Amino acid sequence: MSFNEQRSLAFPPKGFSLRWFENFFSDAQWLGGFLNSVQIALLTAVLATVLGTLAAYGLSKVKGIRESIGRNFLVIPMIIPSVIFGVGLYSLFLRLGLVGTLPGFLIAHTALAVPYVVVTVGSTLAAYNVSLERAAWVCGANKFRAFIGVTVPMLMPGILSGAFFAFITSFDEVVVSMFISSPYLQTLPVTMFAGMQREVDPTIAAAATLIMITTTAAAIGGILSQHLKRKRT
Repeated sequence: MSFNEQRSLAFPPKGFSLRWFENFFSDAQWLGGFLNSVQIALLTAVLATVLGTLAAYGLSKVKGIRESIGRNFLVIPMIIPSVIFGVGLYSLFLRLGLVGTLPGFLIAHTALAVPYVVVTVGSTLAAYNVSLERAAWVCGANKFRAFIGVTVPMLMPGILSGAFFAFITSFDEVVVSMFISSPYLQTLPVTMFAGMQREVDPTIAAAATLIMITTTAAAIGGILSQHLKRKRT
């Protein structure tokens, strides 16, 4: 429908046209929403990957009830309904002045994305040979150098998978983003939702196509990373 020649979301489309993609990239609001989504998703992927990797590594060092409690706590954002999570964040961000700000979006999206990194890196750690890290200690490396030089390269497939999934989580997130957005800072899914309330035309379908292409590419990256992990193990 995004390639439809007519000014309606008719299916099957009649004719072929790229006018709605041209309209998307020439409209400041649509393009701004897309660029905001890319920026927030990239920054979220970096933050969530770092925090999630450290959290998963820390959990691997504790056993029993402490590991279970820590892991369950970290995956809470995956369990709580998005509406409840969004209302809670909106109430908190309103007091802190973070509604409609880049830091606010990063905090919210990182909280949603960290659990995916913890899960992917945690599964990689389950197959990780700890003796390699200990061998680095014996050879004179301190814990930090052993972690950076030995552990991180071995965990890289899981880390990359987590980064891709974190990007996807942020890029197409709409419910929580609606609560914390403002007229001055909106992501593409929020812009789409607002556009559907005003007028429905194939530009919305073009935006949906771009979201689908971006998230599919990121998902393929995550799958390839998992494939690399299986080859290394």
